[in-house]
Amino acid sequence: MNRTVLIELRGISKSFDGEVILENLDLVIHDKEFITLLGPSGCGKTTTLRMIGGFETPDTGDVFFDGKRINDVPPHLRQVNTVFQKYALFPNLNVFDNVAFGLRLKRVPTEVDGKIRQKKIPKEEITRRVTEMLAMVNLSGFEKRRVGTLSGGQQQRVAIARALINQPKVLLLDEPLGALDLKLRKDMQNELKSIQHKTGITFIYVTHDQEEALSMSDTVVVMADGKIQQIGSPVDIYNEPENAFVADFIGESNILDGSMPCDRKATFAGHTFECVDGGFAAGEKVDVVIRPEDIDIVPKERGMLCGKVTAVTFKGDYYEIIVDVQGFKWMIETSDYAAPDSTIGLYIEPDAIHVMKKSVYSGKFGDYSTFSDEAEEMSDPDIILGEEDTNGGDEKE
Repeated sequence: MNRTVLIELRGISKSFDGEVILENLDLVIHDKEFITLLGPSGCGKTTTLRMIGGFETPDTGDVFFDGKRINDVPPHLRQVNTVFQKYALFPNLNVFDNVAFGLRLKRVPTEVDGKIRQKKIPKEEITRRVTEMLAMVNLSGFEKRRVGTLSGGQQQRVAIARALINQPKVLLLDEPLGALDLKLRKDMQNELKSIQHKTGITFIYVTHDQEEALSMSDTVVVMADGKIQQIGSPVDIYNEPENAFVADFIGESNILDGSMPCDRKATFAGHTFECVDGGFAAGEKVDVVIRPEDIDIVPKERGMLCGKVTAVTFKGDYYEIIVDVQGFKWMIETSDYAAPDSTIGLYIEPDAIHVMKKSVYSGKFGDYSTFSDEAEEMSDPDIILGEEDTNGGDEKE
């Protein structure tokens, strides 16, 4: 399917005080797409968003909008609006006036006596458009409410309505759900996706929250260290991570050193197993990724691998189990219980073994040793209370 390219970033680099924030970044964003820039703090995702909005200029590289270079176009002349984590609503105005604010400032070319003049938008049209927008964000009947009386989720809807009322081609959203509680965040994820579908406006969303990115996006851009690590659909990003950083950052992953003796065979943890990957050189060193939910617990005599349970945490609908296999701590997520200190078998289907090429992130992620160490610390009274308390010493002020 051919999709229309709306925004293109070519060779974008940016530094602040000698620190490289973005390094030779290339990115294509399509019309009517919900795309999320995902990564940890300092990865460059917000700077990328600000480049698109015109709030930052690249040191090198170009930003294109509808095929036109816009490096020098100021923010107010770009067909872009922004919703920030702090909604920047006007506390002295009610909901209607907050949403209508942009329309009242806007001037539209109108022919008068054979001449083109800039005219205000008629009040009747403003009322109609604001009413329609409030209905779309489920705030009908809130027109006269002061924004200070609204909940966080309602204030966010007002901010979104105000940003969309001028019908921009692109809406930039910089971690807008960060101030909301968990349940409200989940509700707003669904609403944002629905609004994007209804309006057909391109949404460019910034977050460090993997669940937000996976649940809302058409396309996810995973970033780290000022570079794009992977671009793909949420399913592809989760099931086919390109390197150890992506595998670790998107959900939980067991990441092991391995090698590929031949196609569809992977060697790790001292054994060779069937897998579904190929295209590697014979004997090539690789990273092997196995998701915790893809591991089954079986009796030790039936296991492909065997290990000792070092920690068990009840998570509600599953148990999080840490298993020591030859000194490597695996995480398993399962509905089956395994007792601490018991020896269990691990069974893994071939299609659950994902093989990746080595990268600069190899060896940095994927061993859950700290999980069981932290569990032991939490149950150690000497660590919890402090040496003075366990020996009957005086309490500290």
